[in-house]
Parts: sequence; C-alpha cells; structure tokens
Amino acid sequence: MAPEEIDPRRLSAELLRSDALTEAPWSLDWGAVGNPGAVLARALGPTTEFHSSGSATGVGRPWCRTWEQLWAEAGLLADLVRSEEPEAVLTFAPPRHLYGMLAGVLVPARLGLPVLYLPRYGALPGTGPRRWAVMAIPWTFRMLTRRAAWVDSAERLTLLHSTAMLPSAAQDLLTGPAGAKISLTEIFGSTESGGVAVRSASSGTSDWTLFEDVEFAAGAPEPEAEEPLCVRGPRLAFPAGQAPPGECRMDDHVRRTGPRSFRFSGRRERLVNVNGRRWNLDFLEETLREGIACADLACVPVRDDLVGEHFELVIVPGPGGPPSGTELGAALGRLPVQPRAVRSAEHIDRSDTGKLRTLH
Repeated sequence: MAPEEIDPRRLSAELLRSDALTEAPWSLDWGAVGNPGAVLARALGPTTEFHSSGSATGVGRPWCRTWEQLWAEAGLLADLVRSEEPEAVLTFAPPRHLYGMLAGVLVPARLGLPVLYLPRYGALPGTGPRRWAVMAIPWTFRMLTRRAAWVDSAERLTLLHSTAMLPSAAQDLLTGPAGAKISLTEIFGSTESGGVAVRSASSGTSDWTLFEDVEFAAGAPEPEAEEPLCVRGPRLAFPAGQAPPGECRMDDHVRRTGPRSFRFSGRRERLVNVNGRRWNLDFLEETLREGIACADLACVPVRDDLVGEHFELVIVPGPGGPPSGTELGAALGRLPVQPRAVRSAEHIDRSDTGKLRTLH
C-alpha cells in the first residue's frame, strides 16, 4: 500500500491521534510547510490528552500535556539526531501515543524534514533519502535485521528508541555488517513523565543521564539503594482540569549512580521476588526469545502460595507448532531462575509499542 500524503493544512488533533494514522502508511513533508510549529499548535490546541498503555489489566489512564510541553520535548529529541544530518525521518511509532506523536510528528517538524510512517507490515522505501532518522519501537530492530539490503543501501541510520528494555535484536543490528553506519540513542520516560533521561548505545555504560530540564525529586539515596524513580521538571503530564504536578513518582525502580545518573532495575509490575531475590521479567523474556521459535512469549507474574511471588512462561506457538521439549529445555536452561509453569496461549495482548497487557 502506497503511503497517503497528508495535507498539513488539514491536520487536527483527531486526525493525528486516529486509528487511520496507526493502521496505514502515510507521509508528510515538513520541509514544504511554512512555520511548522504554528501549524501544529493550531492542530493540537492548548492541551493534548494521551493514554498510558496500562498494566496487565489493560486499563490506561488519560494524561494531558500542554502544547508548550510537547514542543519543548520535541526540541530535546530533535537535538539528539540533528548532528547526524538526516535527510528524512522514518517512524514506526503510532502517533496516538506520546512517543509516537513526539518522535514521528513533532521531531520531523522541528527538523523541517519529510517523514514516513510505516505500520508493522509496511514496505520500506525503495528510493529517495539515504540518511534516515529512524524512530523505533521494539519490533523495529528485528525487522531491520531481516531487511539487510535496505540497511546496506542507506548511508546513515540514526535510531531513537523509547523503552527501558532494549530488545536483543538491537545488539544484533548494531554489531552486524552495517553496524558502523548505525547509531542508537535510547530515551527513558513514560506518558506521565515525558522523556526523563537518555543514553547512547555506543557509550559503553548502562547508566542513564537525566535530560537537562529534569532533576531527581527525592533526597540523596542510601548507598546501593534501589528506589522508585521520582523526578521534577517542566514537562510532567497532568489529569484534565488540574495543574501540572510538582513531581512524578514513576513505576520504574532504579539505583542512582551519580548526581544526575541512574541504573535501571525494572518496572514495578515486571519485578518479582522469588526465594528472596528480585528478578526483572523483561530481562528473562529477552533471554528466552533468543532460544525459542514462537509467535510470541511472555513471563507473567503470579501469586504463589509457597513463596508469595513467582512467574509463569506463556508461549504463543508459531506456524511450526509449539517448541520441542529439547528446544524449550535448552532455552530454560539459560535462565538463572525457572518459571513455576509453562503454558500455551492463542494470543498475548500488547500495546502498540509492545508492552504486555492481557492474555487470552
């Protein structure tokens, strides 16, 4: 399907956040638009409502952000890719979500560049720009590793990614034959907080550094203490009809490593304590994905009568059927802790950006 070319004069908040712009490819050339900021300010209005992706219940909450907050954050993100001199933006992030709106709509406008949005099964552009800023979500990396010819044809790929857990396929892409032409910058944040911190995949560190307008809200931590991340800044979201809060307490658990840096431990709902040790289920999932051929899998937290907390492995079989006992045993053997049970499911419900919601 050829991308629909959007007329910026007809932009509106309803259009930018509609299912139509999530399910089908589209393009927009901000280089041909006079004063993109004014166009977007009119389209979005004084405030824009976004929904958090929700937890395992699938229930998200609405959060508002002002136009000034959105435009300021787009400027911070644009600065992360500007020095690589991209010619165009390729985005896979649906614009109805905060990251998708920022990275796929407002950042290209800030840069004055054409942007192409592709849903999961969209065809990569065959001709045109060779220096791309790529706004990635988790499945983007595996897709790019399978499109080696397109990656090879590019002169430069500058990737942004916004989630606390980087898929293992990202490392495959960065260390592959085309790795020298690819850079990756990760954004840490949420719908409630906006972008909080940043790190470069080439930095050689797992530490995150706060954005220049963000600071820790809590006092000095205890040495090696793990704590919920709590931040202050001018871009915090707020419920409709209320003022922006003074601080945001996030669901992410971290260990602070400096006055403006931290190391991520895991999201609250993705951490389980099994026999006195805390495990990050996202990390366990990524380890299993490397060894199990399937349509999808998830490590799901459960209550346990004996130890209080535990987790189960849920597998959605692929076209070839469920994994063999040998394949499954080898994959489980790579884990430092074993699931309480392994079961099959027809489908694992995830948000547009890959976060686990409900099981069927």
